[in-house]
Amino acid sequence: MEPEIAEKCAVYRRLLRLARPYWPHLTLILVLSVLAAPLALLLAFPLKIVVDNVLGSQPLPHALGLLLPTSIHASKSANLLLAIGLLLALSLLMNLQSFAAWLLQTYTGEKLVLDFRTQVFWHVQRMCLLFHDTRGTNDLAYRIQNDAPAVQYVFLQGVMPLVTAALSFLGLLYVTLRIDWQLALIAISVSPVLFLLARKSCRRARSGWEDIRKLDSSAMLVLYEALSSIRAVKAFGREEYEDQRFKLRSRHRMEEQVRVASMQATFHVLITTTIAAGSAAALWVGVRHVQAGMLTLGELLLVMAYMTQLYDPLRTISGKLPELQGWMASIHRAVALTAEAPEVEETQQAIALARARGEIVFREVSFAYPSSGHALERVSFAVPPGTRVGIIGPSGSGKSTLVNLLTRFYDPCAGQILLDGTGLRRYRLADLRRQFSIILQEPVIFSATVAENIAYGRNNATREEIMEAARAARAHEFILSLPAGYDTKVGEGGCRLSGGQRQRLAIARAFLKDAPILIFDEPTSAVDIHTEQEIMQATDELIRGRTTFIIAHRLSTVRGCDLVLVLQHGRLEEFTPDFEKATAALAAPDSREAGRFFPSYSIQ
Repeated sequence: MEPEIAEKCAVYRRLLRLARPYWPHLTLILVLSVLAAPLALLLAFPLKIVVDNVLGSQPLPHALGLLLPTSIHASKSANLLLAIGLLLALSLLMNLQSFAAWLLQTYTGEKLVLDFRTQVFWHVQRMCLLFHDTRGTNDLAYRIQNDAPAVQYVFLQGVMPLVTAALSFLGLLYVTLRIDWQLALIAISVSPVLFLLARKSCRRARSGWEDIRKLDSSAMLVLYEALSSIRAVKAFGREEYEDQRFKLRSRHRMEEQVRVASMQATFHVLITTTIAAGSAAALWVGVRHVQAGMLTLGELLLVMAYMTQLYDPLRTISGKLPELQGWMASIHRAVALTAEAPEVEETQQAIALARARGEIVFREVSFAYPSSGHALERVSFAVPPGTRVGIIGPSGSGKSTLVNLLTRFYDPCAGQILLDGTGLRRYRLADLRRQFSIILQEPVIFSATVAENIAYGRNNATREEIMEAARAARAHEFILSLPAGYDTKVGEGGCRLSGGQRQRLAIARAFLKDAPILIFDEPTSAVDIHTEQEIMQATDELIRGRTTFIIAHRLSTVRGCDLVLVLQHGRLEEFTPDFEKATAALAAPDSREAGRFFPSYSIQ
């Protein structure tokens, strides 16, 4: 099987699995949709009664005559009332059918989208950081929010109308054949041309819609970058530049959309012309049949009404097939995310971990990013429980990569990392990550209340526990000064708080989580010296008794550490309790050029 066909089959199987819980709903929608065809067929019947039995002298149809009293047969007034009554009853039934189908379609469609979105979001969250770094936040968000809803259009506006149209076509064809088989054959003679046009249009539409979705993501990326970095945009006066970037990418998207729309418009013109030719031929033959006495005028009107309805399913099938390609392009983009296998996986024999002691060992650990190459090379060291470790080195030396490996955001390419004497891969991921509290250079603050932000790592915490954590982080006083105290909304990214306040909330979150291992990734590099001193004082109690890794650019931040780890170009240059020796190693020439290598320092 060719890769492209296999990929399409995988997408179709995924769609069928997704729709499995809703087969009863989809079946009922199909039944309601199919009911529209016979109701539409009967809608033309009152017109036949008026033409043949009220205006003309024809007897009532045999089946209807058997159901009605004989006295009504010859009464033109009674026949007119009968036609009007049938018309009103059929209209009411059609409205009820339409209402029930609309309500059920709305519910089923929204449930399908909800399930699909949550499945994709769940899977994406569990992908490793390397996946997120490669894909980018904007593209992932676009696929989840804008591509995933196509699942309801595929089923409810694509597959269902196609099935309904096919059944309606067969029913209308049967009825038309019973009235005049020659007219029926003329009517369906155009169908091969319609399907050939649809097939050709499908290929072009699929390619066009895939390009449109990519250009959509590209335009949204510019929008997201500009608005999320609005301070930098304003500071450098780059509003006009960003505006031009957005216009350029949006114009490319518009041009592609116009091209696809032009192609589909041309296709619809060809369909309409083909159907008109079939109708004209049928009308010519039908008039000849009336003149020859083979058909009554009412029967001709009925046949032409049925033929108009007969062409509707053909028009629907021919039009929906290319339209379906746009939705399938979106589905393919969303399903492609779930097809990605997590690079950091949990083994089936993973063991539980309640609370770690905090002993960390790196054994010949190496790691390389696919795009930029080696980040760590044969790093080995050991850290006893409760040790405070400072990590220093120039930008790009591998400091953040080291702690990301420790938390299994990535897995090493070679070597082994042990926690309390057991390899990290042997632990359950959820249990492993509960052992860490991470405080970043730019703290992660959500657009929620102060209390919700502090309790993010422990959502069952009581208000008293939250306040106690805030006091320990020296944040309680400034929180009380906020308009609503702990219930104050802090805005997107904590924009209503200062840098020091956001950092203290992150420290309070770490206090509340009470993890045995702490990671500070340059927590004070973005604040002034006074705020740095306050933050470091707030962390003293948090650090006490816990294994702690502190990444810092300011050497003063790691002066009080028990051990200092020096990285240069991904290699361990020094690992020592001697602060002066560590700073000397940091200032030394590049070890790779000097031809020396410091052995790892290990405490037994």
